[in-house]
Amino acid sequence: MYGLDEVPGLEQHPLYWKGRDYRNRPNVGARRHGVGGGRSLLLSGHIDTVPHGTQPWTRDAFGGQIEGDRLYGRGSNDMKGGVGTNLFVVEAVERLGIKLHGDLVFETVVDEEFGGVNGTLAGRLRGFNADAAIISEPSFLRICPAQRGGRTAHITLRAAGGVLTDGKFPAGVVDQLTHFLACVKKFAEQRRGKATAHEMYAHHTDPVPVSITKVFTSPWGTREPITTPEICKIEMYWQAMPGEVQDEIERQFFGWFDAMIAGAPELFFTRPEVEFPIRWLPGSSILKSEPLVNELCGCATTVLGHEPPIVGIEGPCDMYVFHQAFGIPAVLWGARGGNTHGADEYLEIDSAVMAAKTLLTFVSRWCGAV
Repeated sequence: MYGLDEVPGLEQHPLYWKGRDYRNRPNVGARRHGVGGGRSLLLSGHIDTVPHGTQPWTRDAFGGQIEGDRLYGRGSNDMKGGVGTNLFVVEAVERLGIKLHGDLVFETVVDEEFGGVNGTLAGRLRGFNADAAIISEPSFLRICPAQRGGRTAHITLRAAGGVLTDGKFPAGVVDQLTHFLACVKKFAEQRRGKATAHEMYAHHTDPVPVSITKVFTSPWGTREPITTPEICKIEMYWQAMPGEVQDEIERQFFGWFDAMIAGAPELFFTRPEVEFPIRWLPGSSILKSEPLVNELCGCATTVLGHEPPIVGIEGPCDMYVFHQAFGIPAVLWGARGGNTHGADEYLEIDSAVMAAKTLLTFVSRWCGAV
């Protein structure tokens, strides 16, 4: 176990994201040495979760309640189930007395949620590396060698206030919001027109979706006075394909944003504010022909009784750090679940068992059981 402040060179690394608090948030890393002459493997997972949130749960968010094949709780699917799978495999290798030629490395990292990835970066700089890595995100028993990129923007609309010289009141934030939302479709069309779908996302009708995830004008309920809102905050989220460049997408966004404002000058007396609260997360991928992908696919086929899909995961994650910053082949492999990041999040227990069996089989093959 080690604190991120103990990792030399972390804060100086170009991928380091400043302003995060790591008090009482350690990483854990361990290496089980092989006898030599084999390939090493890292089993990685993030230990942090999104907050409980204000959505109503029908079960205790931290109770670990089991109903049928489902284990409920915040982080059960994303990704305590994956961390548990990894830990089971390491423990099984030890208890069964399986000797491996290659090293088996286990880690849990903090700060994956909300685009931090400093924990993942710290693990690499600390030396918990291997010839390949499996990140046990909930991939729904699919092998995912690719991740989408993602960008979150917070946009603030402000009412002008006062009275115009012709005696008319200026447009309020509701009018601005209505115009803004009507124009979002145009940005989504531009993104689809510019982005080239990666082969692992070719089956998606919209490989680079644009979403409005939050709209806020004032607190809800009768305990709040009824007023005309003066401010509206919007959270906008768009995704990117592996190979797309941040600067090009943001030029595209601001070109659309400027045109949106210019299309209704009577609504915007001040320019809406834009900030990016979370780092840019790039898309990333490795080839399907990588030995890691092929050999994991073979093991999964044996356990599941059918070949698993090999596709890109639907959202961003920390896998790009392995691919792009350290050149380590990495894939996502994990169980199924639901309501991820929402109320009543759950893990499907049977799928976690199948994920663990596959992973144990793969460790014996990749690292070379003696």
